[in-house]
This record gives sequence, C-alpha cells and structure tokens, in this order.
Amino acid sequence: MIYNIRHLTTYSYVSTVASATLALRVTPREEVGQRCIEHKLDVSPSPASVTSERDFYGNVVNVVTINTPHSELDIEAVARVEIAQRAALPMPDLEWEAVANAARSGRDLSAEAPAHFLFASPRIELSDGVTRYARESFHQNRAIIGACCELIQRIKRDFIYQPETTEIWTPLTQAFAQRRGVCQDFAHIMIAGLRGLGLSAAYVSGYIRTLPPPGKKRLKGADATHAWVSVWCGFENGWVGFDPTNAVETATDHIALAVGRDFSDVSPIYGVFVGSGANKLHVEVDVIPDASR
Repeated sequence: MIYNIRHLTTYSYVSTVASATLALRVTPREEVGQRCIEHKLDVSPSPASVTSERDFYGNVVNVVTINTPHSELDIEAVARVEIAQRAALPMPDLEWEAVANAARSGRDLSAEAPAHFLFASPRIELSDGVTRYARESFHQNRAIIGACCELIQRIKRDFIYQPETTEIWTPLTQAFAQRRGVCQDFAHIMIAGLRGLGLSAAYVSGYIRTLPPPGKKRLKGADATHAWVSVWCGFENGWVGFDPTNAVETATDHIALAVGRDFSDVSPIYGVFVGSGANKLHVEVDVIPDASR
C-alpha cells in the first residue's frame, strides 16, 4: 500500500511573533515494513535555516529557525510512503514472564533495545493502580501477544474517547482516573501498565487512515495524527504494534512518524516562539491511498 500524506499545521497569533526555533518530527520513519519514498517540508514565512538530523531513536528531526516577524505560521509536510502487508506468519507463543526476563537481562543498548523502554519516563510515571489494571490481562504463563490483544480490547471498552477532556500535558493518572481522553492518553496508560509489569513498551506517533461513513464522500483534512504502542514481544517476535484507541494490532492503515519513550520524545512540533499573547492551532491531515496502483 502506498499513501500520499499531507499534514498542515497553522498557528495564528494575536500579537506578532518576532522569531521562532522549531524541532519538527513530521518525516515518516524508515523501518521494517515502512519506506518513505519522498518527503517535502514547506514552512511559511520562509525559514532563515533548516537543518536535518536524527535523534537517538532514529527519528528525523528538522530544526527550523525563523527570523521574520509574523502573525501566522504554516507548516506543511507532504510525504509518499509505502507500507508493506505484514506476512501472515504464526508468531511464537512466548510467555510474558519469559519476555520480561529477557528484556531485563539483555545487554544491548542500541536504539531499538528493550532496555530503554522498561522504566518510568518524563510523561509516564508508574502507578500501582494502572499496573493492577494491566495485570488483569496478564495471567501467569499467558502468551504475551494474546495478553496485549486482550488489554487493548479492555481499554477500548473501559475508556471513552472524548477530545478536550485532557490536554497535552495531562498526567496519565488523571486520564486513567476519569476513564476518558484521547489516543495519547490511552497509549500512555497502556505503556505505564506494561512497564509496571516489567515489559518494554514504546510510544509511537503517526497517522491513521480513516474511512468515511458508507455513502459519504471523504472530507479533506479529516484524517488524523495518532498514537499507539509498540511492545517488545521477545527476540523471536521483535516489536509489535498495538492500537489501544481502536483495539487493533497495527497494520497497513498505520504510518509511523516517530518512536520514543513517551509523547515528550516524539512531539511533531516543538519549539520556542519569541512574542506574547495567545495563539490558535489548526491541523489538517490527509492520508490518501495512491489511486494509480
């Protein structure tokens, strides 16, 4: 499957902003099963400089410096991405306790090593209540993939997707207590529960293709930025994606932008603005299958 992706972010400021320095993680990842064929970044007003680098986890980071005073900032990322259909091969039925022991005893410290994703991180504190919630799906000697599939089904059942009930910086314990939030909250909750059990879990930001209701036309800009969880399921299985918001394993509808310990590692747009006053944020995302194929 090949997708054409357009991601437009617009900031409108009440007062003029003198300058800005931004770190953008809006370039789709190169990883197993995903290939970024091309990517273009368009920023208005025109930046004084744009430098590209990779962070520790292999995410592309474009650092943009704007010295032109402005009252509106447009950031448009356009990409063409190929997602491979995962082979329908049976995965080893590994007990989750054995996977946890393997993660703790491993000596690998490369970017994809499970060791980096075992512990609390800036946005994910370990909580006894969240750990107990996750443990209900992780009975003794249960297979890890089956347990993760049950956990995402329970999160989908027990939590209400309700925008504006949380903010970007809402603690996961608050979202857990109120049983409502958005994809970021549900991913953080699942990760906290798994780490509390001694399992390695990473946060993934990206896009998900959405389908219009039957008989309706697709609305421009109606697709979404999204978040899900990548769980280390043992050396034989590697990292497996689980989407707790939609209660599915990730497949060809999920396109990864960045991987990290939590949202603070993968924020699509992060930076410093020199100015004062409030701003409004508007985001449009289009994830369109290539009709030529």
